[in-house]
Amino acid sequence: MKTVLFDYGNVVSLPQAPEDVARMAGGDPGFEDRYWEVRLDFDRGSLDPAAYWSHVYGRPMAGADLAEVVALDVASWSRPNEETVAIIDELAGVGVPMALLSNMPVCVAEGIDGLPFMRPIGPRFYSGRMGLVKPEPEIFHETVAWLGVAPGDLVFVDDRLENVAAAERAGLAAVHFRDAAALREDLKTLLG
Repeated sequence: MKTVLFDYGNVVSLPQAPEDVARMAGGDPGFEDRYWEVRLDFDRGSLDPAAYWSHVYGRPMAGADLAEVVALDVASWSRPNEETVAIIDELAGVGVPMALLSNMPVCVAEGIDGLPFMRPIGPRFYSGRMGLVKPEPEIFHETVAWLGVAPGDLVFVDDRLENVAAAERAGLAAVHFRDAAALREDLKTLLG
């Protein structure tokens, strides 16, 4: 039986809401550029939360200020895509194994792991714990090895074309997530 390997952000979860980003930005027009500028380094674990957020805000971040912005960041990624969650629940109901592979810093992963809609998905592979990020081929190889399945027995679902292409190069079946309706059709084809 094939295992469905989901990405998290913009697939299982909705994109960040503008009001959540505005709350973190605090009126700073350059916030979003700096948020994404070194996010992959944060996702990889090369930057800890203090270093990352100090870069984003351009001042040292620590203590309560740091805890608050980490909580806001987690909250901004905590809104489920209910249509995708319905598919996950359907897959769980018929015994399809599922796992997660997401570019995500450890502090966000810790907040996401406890969300109720995540229960059917496991195991979960987060870039911050692996020291690797998508679309690097090693992250797919390590995930496949840990799962103990053949690459072709995994169906990887991601919203980013470069990650889909990298998964395919690593031998996985891959689906470009556009919306839940298209995903449902793609999975019918790939899972049989």
